[in-house]
Amino acid sequence: MEKKIDLTQTVYQLTQAHPELIDIMASLGFSEITKKAIRMSVGKLMTISQGAAMRGIGMETVVKALEDNGFTVVGYHTKSDEPSSKIQAAPVTDTTQQIKSLLRRINEGESMESVRADFVSQFKDVPANDIMRAEQELISEGQSVNEVKKLCDVHSALFHGKNNDEDVHPHLHHGLHHDQEAMMVGQASENRDKTAELRAIDGHPLQTFYHENEAIVEALGNVLRALEGEEDVTDALRKASGLAVHYAKKGDLIYPLLKTKHGIYGPSQVMWTIDDEIRAEFTTLLRLSAKEDGLSDDWKNRVKDLIGRAREMTFKENRILFPVCTANFTDEEWRQIYVDSKAYPECLGITMKTWEDGEALFREEKQRNCQPVTDGADELRVDMPGGSLTLSQLAALLDTLPMEITFVDAENINRYFNQPFSEKSFKRPLAALGREVFSCHPPKIEPMVRAIIADLRAGKRDSVSVWMEKNHRATLVTYHAVHDSQGQYVGTMETVQDMEEARKHFSQK
Repeated sequence: MEKKIDLTQTVYQLTQAHPELIDIMASLGFSEITKKAIRMSVGKLMTISQGAAMRGIGMETVVKALEDNGFTVVGYHTKSDEPSSKIQAAPVTDTTQQIKSLLRRINEGESMESVRADFVSQFKDVPANDIMRAEQELISEGQSVNEVKKLCDVHSALFHGKNNDEDVHPHLHHGLHHDQEAMMVGQASENRDKTAELRAIDGHPLQTFYHENEAIVEALGNVLRALEGEEDVTDALRKASGLAVHYAKKGDLIYPLLKTKHGIYGPSQVMWTIDDEIRAEFTTLLRLSAKEDGLSDDWKNRVKDLIGRAREMTFKENRILFPVCTANFTDEEWRQIYVDSKAYPECLGITMKTWEDGEALFREEKQRNCQPVTDGADELRVDMPGGSLTLSQLAALLDTLPMEITFVDAENINRYFNQPFSEKSFKRPLAALGREVFSCHPPKIEPMVRAIIADLRAGKRDSVSVWMEKNHRATLVTYHAVHDSQGQYVGTMETVQDMEEARKHFSQK
C-alpha cells in the first residue's frame, strides 16, 4: 500500500497516521517531536512546513528524507525547477551590498575560510550598522534565519585579525579585559564616545550588561580550566549556565525594542535564535552529565564547542549589539530598561548599581500604579453582570489570582499584564505594552504563537494548552479566546500556572 504524506495536515495528524515519522523528523532536527505532550498540543496547530521554518530546516531536505523512507509527498512543491540564484562576484561599491554578496557565497557552498580571507582583505573598518543592515536586507529578501545565522561566524572574520589595528582574538581566549572599551567598530568618534560615556555611568543598563559579560567570560574560562585540570566540570558548567539571566534580559528588553521602535530586526532574528540554542545546549549537557558514569570525550567536545559559541556571543554583544543600542536608544528607553531590569535576578553575582535617572522613573511608575483613579470624590467603579468593583479592587483581584495573565487585543497588541505577588515564570516588561505580541517571542516560538492566535481568532479552538518544564517546575500555559457579550473576538488571554505543587500532591497518592 502506498504511503502518502499530505503536508497540509498537522504534525499531530501525520504522526498519528504514521508513527515512524517521529524518528524520521527527529533525525532531521525536529527534536521536540519526540515529546508526546508537544505533539498533543502544539502539534495539533502546526504543519511540518511551519516547524521547518521555525528550525531553519529546508523543506527540500524534509521532502527528500520522506521520499527516501518510502513516502509519497503531496501538499508541497519544491523550487527545484527555478533558475539558480548564483551570486556573481562582480565588484560593488556599497558596503552593505559587498557584505551581502560575500555572505551569499557562503550559502552557495564556498568555504568559510575563503570568504573570511576576502572579508579581512577588503575591509579595514566595518561599521556595526552596516552589518546589521546586511542582516536585515537578507532576511527581508527571504533568506532563512538559519542561513543568516552564518553571519555570526562572518562577524568574527571581520574582527578576528588585524583589521581595525587590534588583535581581538586573544581576548576571546583569555577573557575580556576590565579596562577594554567596547565601542562600535569603525564608527565615528561621536558614537564611540557615547558608548564609553554611558558605560561609565553607575547603574546604567549598558554598564550592567558589560559587567555581566565580563562575569560570563570568567565563568566560561572556569569551565575550560576544569576540563583541562580534570576538576568538577559539571559544577563549573552549572555555574556558567547562569548566563541565561543575561540572555533573558536581552530577549525581553533589547531585541524587541530594536525591532519595533527602531526597525533593526537582525538581532531579534539571528542573535536571539543563537541565545536560545546556547541555553538549550547548557540544559542538555547538564542533563547528560547527571546520567553518565564518567563524562565521555564526546560530551567534553560538546562542552568546548558550547563555550566557544557563548564566548563569541559576548564578543558580538560588546562590539556590535550594544554599540548599536547606544546609537539608537533614547534616554527614556534606557530608563525603562533600567526599571524593567529590576524584575530579573542577578546574573553571575553582578549587582545592578543604582542609577538615579532610572530610579526617578521607577518611583513615578510605582506611584502611578498605586494611585486610585477618581472621578470627582468617588473612585471609578466597573459595573459587570456579576457585580461591581472599584478599579483598585479590580487590579488587586487580578494581581491576587494564582496565575500570570496577559491580554492581547484583537489587533495582536499587548494591552495588560497582571502583577502577581509571587515570582513570575515569564518576565513581562512594561515596555512591551503597546507592542505587537509577536515581537516579544524568539524566532523559534513566533510561528507557534501566530498559529495559536489565528486559530483562536477563527474560532477553530476556544483554548490551547501547552505543558512544559520551566525553572525545573511543572508549568501550564493556556491561551484562551476572549469574546464579548455579542460573541465577537476581542483578543487572547494567556495564563501561566505553576503546577509543581499539584504534581507533588498527586504523585503521593
